[in-house]
Amino acid sequence: MRRLPAPLARPRALTVWPAAVAGTIALALSGENAAHAAPPAPALAAVPPAPRTLGLPVLTAVPAASTYTVQPGDTVWAIARAHGLDTGAVLAANGLDAGSVIRPGQVLALVAAEAAPAPSPIPAARTHEVVPGDTVSAIASAHGVSIDAVLTANGLTRASIIYPGQTLDVPAPGAAAATASVASTAPATAPGLDAEQSDNARLIIRIGRELGVSDRGIAIALGTAMQESWLRNLDWGDRDSLGLFQQRPSSGWGSPEQILDRERATRVFYGGAGDPNGTTTRGLLDIPGWEGMAYADAAQAVQISAYPDRYAQWESAASVWLSVLG
Repeated sequence: MRRLPAPLARPRALTVWPAAVAGTIALALSGENAAHAAPPAPALAAVPPAPRTLGLPVLTAVPAASTYTVQPGDTVWAIARAHGLDTGAVLAANGLDAGSVIRPGQVLALVAAEAAPAPSPIPAARTHEVVPGDTVSAIASAHGVSIDAVLTANGLTRASIIYPGQTLDVPAPGAAAATASVASTAPATAPGLDAEQSDNARLIIRIGRELGVSDRGIAIALGTAMQESWLRNLDWGDRDSLGLFQQRPSSGWGSPEQILDRERATRVFYGGAGDPNGTTTRGLLDIPGWEGMAYADAAQAVQISAYPDRYAQWESAASVWLSVLG
C-alpha cells in the first residue's frame, strides 16, 4: 500500500537462505513452474532450523521403525505434526531436504528427534536502550560481555542493524554459554528476525494454517508484511497506511483500530470466505489464479503498490521463516 520511493526506516539486514519450505505439498503431477526468484544477496553462514515452539500438544513419539504412505495433499510438516515428530528429523530420516517434493504413494520412515537436554539457568539479563551512535560492539564492551552474547540474546546477526529507541537484552557476564545453549534448542526467533518480527510472523503463519492457505500463500503474506512494515505493527506509514500490511482506512480496509488489530489485518490480507471486510476489499484468496502468479505479482495484486517489484526480494527469506516457525 505504501507509495514512498524508499522504506521509511532501515530494516534489519537479512540473512537470506535458499528458498525452501519443509512442508512441500505432495504433488500428483510434475512440471510445476518455478517460483519467481528473489534478487541475489550476500551469502551468510546458514543456521540449522530450530525446533518449533508453537505450544502444540505433546504427542507420543512414533517408534523408529514406523512408516507412513504419503497421501494426496500431504506435506512433511503436516505428517510430522500428526505423529508428534520434528519436521527436520523426518526429513533427515528419509534423505530429504527442505526443498524436496513428496508424492502420493511414497513411503516415509517416521523417526523421532532425540530429546534435547534441559537448558541451564541463565542469569537475569539487563537491558540497554539504543541511542544515536551506539554499536553492538560498544554496548557489549560497556557491559563486560561478548558481542556474540548480545547478538544471541536478541536474535541478531553481525549483519543486523540496531536503531535509536530499540531495547536490547544484555546478558550477565558469564551467561553467554547458557544463552547460546538455549538459543540452539528453543529460540524465539527466525533467521534475520528479532523477537517482535518473529512473533508477528508466527501469527501470520497460524492464521494462514487456520484458513487452509497453502505454504506458498503464507510465504507471500510473510514477504508482503516484511516489505510493507518490516513485520512490525506500525501505527504510522505513508499517508494513512497502518499496521503489518500498511492497509489504509481511506481505501476501505477498516478503521485505524481495526487495521492495528494484527489478527484482523492478517485475515483481511488473506481474504476469502472469512474476510472480516466481506467484499469491500480483495485479499489474496480472492485473486483469480493467484497460485500460478509469480511471487511479487501475487503480492501486488492485493497491495496495489507503486513499487510492485520490491516484494520479490523476500521470497527466499519468507520460505525460510515458514520452515523455521511454521
